[in-house]
Amino acid sequence: MIYAIVLAAGQSRRMGAQKLLLPFGGGTVIGHIAGEILRSPVARAFVVVGADSDRVIAALENECGSRNAGRTPGALSFVTNPDRNGDMLSSVRCGLRALPSDCVAALVALGDQPSITADLVVRMIRTLQTSGCGIVVPAFSGKRGHPLLFSTQCREEVLTRYDDQGLRGLLQAHPQDVFELAAETAGVLSDMDYPEDYRRELGRLQE
Repeated sequence: MIYAIVLAAGQSRRMGAQKLLLPFGGGTVIGHIAGEILRSPVARAFVVVGADSDRVIAALENECGSRNAGRTPGALSFVTNPDRNGDMLSSVRCGLRALPSDCVAALVALGDQPSITADLVVRMIRTLQTSGCGIVVPAFSGKRGHPLLFSTQCREEVLTRYDDQGLRGLLQAHPQDVFELAAETAGVLSDMDYPEDYRRELGRLQE
């Protein structure tokens, strides 16, 4: 099985408001992202929460329950990162520890990257299955972006190494095992930290 880890534990200090809960596409940013992931073949999405966890969970349960009719119960699970000041890698590790034993690969997605699409996830999964590579990363104009899909053979490495590098360290340690999947838009390079980033993503949605 392939599972997703959605990173949604940040405090959104630079945005000035909880960015995951900002309006987007008839719902919220995090609801839109989770909805796209759940339209892909992933078996379940594990959402790592921290700051504003009650509000984030409530929004997801409300939105994804209606958007993903037909999904099996439990298609969305929640994991708490106990370290409120933890970095992205700490949330990735929380998600990895929660993955079931039948997991063969993990998709790590950002909770503030609403440009993610189910079609991109489908392409990444197919590439992992057919390329012979254990790591798939989307790239646009020679730049690598998100989300990141990797075989769980890398699990222990991520749990125990790369404290100073994050997942970039995994890519650097295995250059021969990385497949750069050409992305159709620059959206794979962009997340949301500041109000102008949010306005940019709203503009992309309207387009």
